[in-house]
Amino acid sequence: MEDQDLLRYSRHILLEEFGIDGQGRVSAGHALVIGAGGLGSPVALYLAAAGVGHITLVDDDEVDLTNLQRQIAHSTARVGQAKVESAAAAMRDINPEIRIETHVQRADEALLHRLVAAADVVIDCSDNFSTRQAVNRACVAHARPLVAGAAIRFDGQLSVYDTRDAASPCYACLFPPDAHFEETRCAVLGVFAPVVGTIGMLEAHEALKLLAGIGPSLAGSLLMFDGRRTAFDTLRVARDPACSVCAHRPAAT
Repeated sequence: MEDQDLLRYSRHILLEEFGIDGQGRVSAGHALVIGAGGLGSPVALYLAAAGVGHITLVDDDEVDLTNLQRQIAHSTARVGQAKVESAAAAMRDINPEIRIETHVQRADEALLHRLVAAADVVIDCSDNFSTRQAVNRACVAHARPLVAGAAIRFDGQLSVYDTRDAASPCYACLFPPDAHFEETRCAVLGVFAPVVGTIGMLEAHEALKLLAGIGPSLAGSLLMFDGRRTAFDTLRVARDPACSVCAHRPAAT
């Protein structure tokens, strides 16, 4: 590690649980971020600041004026740009030493299977049920840990789905693909800006722990955030042995 790197990441290196070995793992890591909006913005900025060596961003949308209330990776000057390019510019301003790969396209099955296979951790910052299910299927197929968050109005949720652990549920164990969930969008119901920042920051928190190899993750727990009360609740969640996505995995002992 170069002297400049030791200085840049010194506050992580000073942490006994993290240290220079943890920073080395982060710097050698590859994070795949699906979505560069409200959740993806803090994720991308924190991962870049922490020195994740290779970050891949996927989003097919452009920056709109209505995004700027909460999507902190973007700016008024970049309205009309692809969100992944706008976020990449902000990330490079923070840390020009990392590799940033961008894909201005929807995260379909073919792209996901290619990109997930190459990643060390996947962070789902998308805003629709079908994409979340597709990301989960790819993570199960390639045994990659998935950090998934969601936020709407004053409410947020977060978990880690790590199917490398036989006891860990996948996203579909909690939210079956054939279930009927009402799609809720910020454009219709609104969202309190700091809520997406809170959940996105915690997604980055969990992703960096996974990359650094420190501490237990949220696998097996669903963290719920109520922005009205500024309160967190944690629910224990179990693997569904009949899950249509991950039932083929070895049973937990």
